[in-house]
Amino acid sequence: MEMQNHPYVDLNAIAWAAMDHYGFVPEFPPSVVREVGALATKTAPDDLRDLRSLLWSSIDNHDSRDLDQIEVCERGPDGEIHVRVAIADVDFYVPRGSETDRHACRNGTSVYTGIETFPMLPDRLSADLTSLLPGQDHVAVVIEYVVREDGSTRPGDIYRAIVRNQAKLVYEEVGDWLEGTGPVPEAVSETAGLAEQVLLQDEAALRMKRRRTEWGALALETIEAEPVIADGQVACLVIQEQNRARCLIEEFMVAANGSITAFLAAAHLPMIHRVVRTPRNWEGIVIEAAERGETLPAKPDAEALTRFLIRQKAADPDRFPDLSLTVVKLMGAGEYVAFRPGDEPIGHFALAVTDYTHGTAPNRRYVDLIIQRLVKSVIGGERYPPYALSELDALALRMTDREKASQKVERFTRKAAAAVMLQGRIGETFEAFVTGASEKGTYVRLIDPPAEGRVVWGWQGLRVGQRVRVRLLATDPYLGFIDFGHTG
Repeated sequence: MEMQNHPYVDLNAIAWAAMDHYGFVPEFPPSVVREVGALATKTAPDDLRDLRSLLWSSIDNHDSRDLDQIEVCERGPDGEIHVRVAIADVDFYVPRGSETDRHACRNGTSVYTGIETFPMLPDRLSADLTSLLPGQDHVAVVIEYVVREDGSTRPGDIYRAIVRNQAKLVYEEVGDWLEGTGPVPEAVSETAGLAEQVLLQDEAALRMKRRRTEWGALALETIEAEPVIADGQVACLVIQEQNRARCLIEEFMVAANGSITAFLAAAHLPMIHRVVRTPRNWEGIVIEAAERGETLPAKPDAEALTRFLIRQKAADPDRFPDLSLTVVKLMGAGEYVAFRPGDEPIGHFALAVTDYTHGTAPNRRYVDLIIQRLVKSVIGGERYPPYALSELDALALRMTDREKASQKVERFTRKAAAAVMLQGRIGETFEAFVTGASEKGTYVRLIDPPAEGRVVWGWQGLRVGQRVRVRLLATDPYLGFIDFGHTG
């Protein structure tokens, strides 16, 4: 309770301490700073395709500067839509074995705490030289595939090219427009032909989403409340809403990553797959369904689970994010595994895809940079792949570990920010949902603000999904604690 005597909490210090605690190096070493400072803009090789005239655009968060991908598509015969996704050629400026590369491998990923972003690569790269920002020529790796009328995809060619992003679009603005709740975004209306282009992309994405849903792609929607910081203070917690624009990019990237795996498999190269194994605790998912009056098969069945989730979302949209979170926890985490040519793929249960990797965000994730180097070795006709199988085994384990660590940092800092925002409201009563009830403790998420905390008294008999009233007892931002009592 004494935290109330500390009105100022240094959230940045909390974020840095969390990075350090979970094994990250939050600051770029002097060797990396020197190396990147000495970089000059490089001239593109002469043999690249010139695709600068195409109507490329990006969709991302309003404040994102590390743009990894841009998209463009066109209609083809028989109702097909031909898609091109251009991925920033990060390897062009970050060669393997460089100081920057070694540091990126050590951290493994950018970490987005909401308080402060810890980029995997220095801004000179990820927000400049290797970012596909509009109005500049960039070297990229272009992935082609075809979307058929039934939503199935056919992988196409992959090659290097020079591209130019024509417009940086924002998820919320494009989503509102596509869903009919907002105007045409300014950046769309002032670029000739871009409205038609984005609508065509949306059409392709809806086709792919419909087909993946039919095949059992899980319709999950978890709530991650991000802190909004203004003048060093936590102004509010904001939930990132899933919308048509986010769905568009997600579908395009799932298909692009599938095309990358097909391309590397055709070249008989080892690679790293992104997998979600058959659910770790399917029995627990069956019990969750039974508590809601539904029956799921005794053996894992993605299609049946998806149909159950869709019905639950329609029946009880308020509690659906909490059901999603429960299912995610029972499923088990995604992981990276080295994949040998000829192996039986494990697959990605939640996405309903078999051959899948992460290769579309090389500014933000190190595994994507590994995949990019493998792809470029095929394009360049190199005799030997840049990574041996034993290296890929070790790197897959390392990247899985770093991803889990980054999620722990992000969760901890979100809790710290929520604790700061609530520290003046001790004794108040809130409406909440129970999000977890096990031997580890009972947890609730407030409806407004969407902060999570532990029920330290009156928790007996509470069950996941139940709506309750709780009183705020104490907060400790430095430990990431928010404690509640159950009042009814």
